[in-house]
Amino acid sequence: MKLTPTPLTERVEALDYLRGIALLGILIANMLHFHSPYAYMDPYSWFTVPHEQSMFHFIDVFIEASFYPLFAMLFGYGVNMQYEKSLKNNTQFAPFMARRMGILLIFGVLHAVLIWSGDILFTYALMGFIMIAVIRIPKKWLLALSFVIYFVPTLLLYSILALTRSATSSNMLDGFEDVQQIERAIAAYANGAFGDIFAFRLNEFFTFEIIGSITAVFIILPLIMFGAALSKFKIIERMYALKGKLLFAMLVFIPIGVVLKNIPSWDDPKFENILLVQSIFGGPILTLGYGALFLLLFQIPFLKNITQPFANVGRMAFTTYIMQSVFATMIFYSYGVGLYGKVDIVTGTWLAIGIFAIQLIVAQVWLTKFRMGPLEAVWRKWSYGKNFVVKEEKK
Repeated sequence: MKLTPTPLTERVEALDYLRGIALLGILIANMLHFHSPYAYMDPYSWFTVPHEQSMFHFIDVFIEASFYPLFAMLFGYGVNMQYEKSLKNNTQFAPFMARRMGILLIFGVLHAVLIWSGDILFTYALMGFIMIAVIRIPKKWLLALSFVIYFVPTLLLYSILALTRSATSSNMLDGFEDVQQIERAIAAYANGAFGDIFAFRLNEFFTFEIIGSITAVFIILPLIMFGAALSKFKIIERMYALKGKLLFAMLVFIPIGVVLKNIPSWDDPKFENILLVQSIFGGPILTLGYGALFLLLFQIPFLKNITQPFANVGRMAFTTYIMQSVFATMIFYSYGVGLYGKVDIVTGTWLAIGIFAIQLIVAQVWLTKFRMGPLEAVWRKWSYGKNFVVKEEKK
């Protein structure tokens, strides 16, 4: 039986809506890396002006590490939908998904070396290959396995770091910043030619992706598995019947997540507090609360006009994500406007919101004429290995 893309009428609108919201949060968090050498600095001591400290604290608690988990979970949700579709249509899932992830891998490499080294598509593709086998695990076992892979290594690492700190009363990674890399980043991105930027970006890609590909098995993969398990339980499809449980999840997970993400501010920005307590534990817990909140808001009739633009952006998630990198690098890198290292965190955040606002409008206009974004069309065409209708059919 021939493979065909899911018809527009069968799409889960709430899934696109959640993707759209996740993309906003991801852009705000990524903007820190777009406009400054954020990866090499200690932000808890870098920002000294009160309004910058306040903005950093807001992003650190409410945005950072709480929207990429949502996107990863939604990625897993989509993988399972493709798997269940293949079962329903009696088609081969593994060859199709391997081809789809292979194409995503190529896009990720191109994005990382030609546009922005902070790419996540490469990692998603690698984890997607693993999901080809993992997706067959029954839902309860898949859910349990995602927790084991995520929490057991993290708890072991936290225990080691806690024992080390109790023995030495300090950690060499506390407040670490790489002054040389900060200077090199500014020299390349703010003042370098395209060749200089390419060389530095390529170095960052290899450095971050090698480390990221290893840690992703214990961080990104279980989040994707968790999302796939939620898909098997049909959480989004059954959201109207789960209002009570969603309300409970919102009221429990949001406060716990906010508390955990404030730990570095209350108990000093120790390495284990930032990496483990705040990001690994607090981030996804807040994500679950956010997810419940957003699904509850989606069910309120008079908010439909507000949620629809986010759903449109979510339908074009691939295109939206890549274009965010294009817009931001053109604003900050030397081959564009050249504002790298020259704007504060508040200005950078407002620029992120402005870029996303433009994307909301562009998505609305584009989808009045076409079924999907341009990169989605290319990805699907190559994935399914055949031509299919891209232009929206008139009603």
